[in-house]
Amino acid sequence: MRVRMTGLAGVIAIAALLVGAAPASAAPGDASAYGAKLNVTLLGSPAVNAEPFAAANANGPTQNTFAGVDLTGILKTGVINASASRDENSGGVYSRASTADVRVDLLSKVTGKISAELVEAECTATQKGLAGKAKLAGVNLGKLGQVNADPAANTKLDVQLAGVKIAEVIFNEQVGNNDGSLTVNAIHIKLLQGVLGSIGTGDVIISSATCGPAGLPIPMASGAGLWIGLGLLGVVSAPVAFVALRRRASLPVLSSGQA
Repeated sequence: MRVRMTGLAGVIAIAALLVGAAPASAAPGDASAYGAKLNVTLLGSPAVNAEPFAAANANGPTQNTFAGVDLTGILKTGVINASASRDENSGGVYSRASTADVRVDLLSKVTGKISAELVEAECTATQKGLAGKAKLAGVNLGKLGQVNADPAANTKLDVQLAGVKIAEVIFNEQVGNNDGSLTVNAIHIKLLQGVLGSIGTGDVIISSATCGPAGLPIPMASGAGLWIGLGLLGVVSAPVAFVALRRRASLPVLSSGQA
């Protein structure tokens, strides 16, 4: 038995196929943040690997808090707060991490103790692009020098021992990732392995925020996006309906005796 599809039925079937093939919504951007992360190996001591504290993500948990880090001889902090969010309407994303009462003992034998009342990192991604910044309050860098409360991107201070560079401290480190996102590390301490004066290797990151790129500005499943989708569907289906109706009109009419 052959089934002949009318023009209206053909339009409905094609529309169903098109809707089924299209994604339900545009893939939005992503964002994440955390308060501190450590991966260091000091001479004569076992490696210290500490996972991101108070990690937050736009996919959940969107907010996180940690009471404080206490790693003897390396890092001590107060309360850590991190958040990450996504605006489903604009496609923009935002992330922020703040770490209070920071004290870095890792380099204290060379620079004295490094401390700060508050260390913050922020990152924003919109349809116009990505932007990030770091804020520092009550900073004391000991013998290392000085840094502004709003340091320029990738401000770097070298740590030397007997004229040999053993570490570097980067403020407002901004890293463009391969996936198009931006990572802002408020403070990034890098231990450098050298022939003389090396105290170890590894990294200490305090307050980090990553975001973007932004997703599509309008969800395709509802609102204006739905009407745009239906409009495009109409453009495609209208010629098909016209052809189907035209074919139906050209079919011969059979009498009861010819059936």
